[in-house]
Amino acid sequence: LPGMDGLSVCREIRSGPGYVPVLMLTAKSTELDRVLGLEMGADDYLTKPFSVAELSARVKALFRRVDAMAATPPTSDESGGELQTDGLRIDPSRRRAFVRDQEVELTAREFDLLCHFASHPGRVFSRVQLLDKVWGYNHEGYEHTVNTHINRLRGKIEKDPAKPEFIETVWGVGYRFRD
Repeated sequence: LPGMDGLSVCREIRSGPGYVPVLMLTAKSTELDRVLGLEMGADDYLTKPFSVAELSARVKALFRRVDAMAATPPTSDESGGELQTDGLRIDPSRRRAFVRDQEVELTAREFDLLCHFASHPGRVFSRVQLLDKVWGYNHEGYEHTVNTHINRLRGKIEKDPAKPEFIETVWGVGYRFRD
């Protein structure tokens, strides 16, 4: 790409509001390149040379995921109202989140992840469970995509992401929203 590399483009897309599916199509084929692309927010990564049939199948899979996300609204509490805890307020119907009364700009996936956690306080979820529940499909990529999204989410909602108040790590198991 002239002027900007693919990782920078992906970072820009992910920093904006809403969800845009990203498939990286590149000549960089090392494991480190693939992991870096996925960690930067790509949904899929395809290296050259590739077949048109494989590219078509991967694009169709991305569209299925987008359709599944649109068909599955985020979870909320029993009444369908706002979710609140000390300093954090989530409005699922308007897809808005506030930390200490300041609105936080979240991507669609970050918002869905936050809603899922806040709707199940104290419950521990593994990466695979989060992929199934939040991504809404059997994710074919890396489970560590969850880590990346949680780290970004913590960066937006926590006072100190290194000492999270809301989304806790349960070492060797997964993550939970505090009770």
